[in-house]
Amino acid sequence: MSIHAVKREQANLAWDNSIPPVLTVSSGSTVHFSCLDASNGQLNPASTATSVATMKIELCDQVNGPVYVEGATPGDTLQIDVLDVRTADWGWTALIPGFGLLADEFPEPALKIWDLTENAGMGEVQRYAYLSKERGIRVPLRPFAGEMGLARGERGAWSTIPPYVTGGNLDTKYLTKGATLYLPIEVEGALFAIGDGHAAQGDGEVCGTAIETPMDVTVRLTVRKDKPYTKTPHFHTVTPHVNAEEYYCTTGVNTDIREATRSAVRNMITYLVAEHGLDRVEAYILCSVAGDLKMHEVVDMPNYVVRLFIFVSQRVQGMLNTGKIGMMIPKSVLGAL
Repeated sequence: MSIHAVKREQANLAWDNSIPPVLTVSSGSTVHFSCLDASNGQLNPASTATSVATMKIELCDQVNGPVYVEGATPGDTLQIDVLDVRTADWGWTALIPGFGLLADEFPEPALKIWDLTENAGMGEVQRYAYLSKERGIRVPLRPFAGEMGLARGERGAWSTIPPYVTGGNLDTKYLTKGATLYLPIEVEGALFAIGDGHAAQGDGEVCGTAIETPMDVTVRLTVRKDKPYTKTPHFHTVTPHVNAEEYYCTTGVNTDIREATRSAVRNMITYLVAEHGLDRVEAYILCSVAGDLKMHEVVDMPNYVVRLFIFVSQRVQGMLNTGKIGMMIPKSVLGAL
């Protein structure tokens, strides 16, 4: 079967069912998309924090498409099989003023440019990006598209920044190569689009950006008539086999779930600064690209508990906290410190 292609310039800044498709394909077709990074080409490897300050947010988070899939009707489900995801050789993570979970605590723009060309060592296939090579702080790369979605049934131009029941900015790091996403169809042809390449991201993407990167992604689009119960995005995924890891976890406890989440992230930043010599901006960036937020407890009123976790080393020591919302980072990310 032939592979169809959507070019970088075939992109839009809204989900809008009046936008004409750039491509029409039969159900079961494979489509290759070439996508710019989420800045829509405004940032590059030579960019600085000043570039972030002058970046036009209204031009960000474009999606490539839409693609009309023959036979797709409202009430059906579109199955998206992720066949391949390839990043550029560079990426970026930014602190954008006014954006992010702790935006009020990080008012100044900041930018980290990542080198995405390095492997762990001779013969190893896992790729990494270093936050600090001197300290051995590195992030495993597991690329995926942050944006995958369909046009909404409602008229009008809908922002690509939030997610919807029809998909969009899902920012779900498990939608890597080998994953399958199912989206409810609300318009004829489904009108699928994709974008927002991520080389790595933690659950929560807490500073507002992941390792953003240009992306080449290949998907197979299949109309399903037998999944009428799909009313929101569903997916199944294949997780990579990894060695057992030790984690370091921080938690947040509060009657407000957002404040519990903010507390978990803030506590991890404090830990990374105190124990691993990072500055606060580096720590916040690391939480966004490698830390995972989890909800531990939502029934013991009046408080919710959230955790953030980070891998600690390559040996099992168990989870330090359970039954809470918290943040957790793999200690292997933190090197030998």
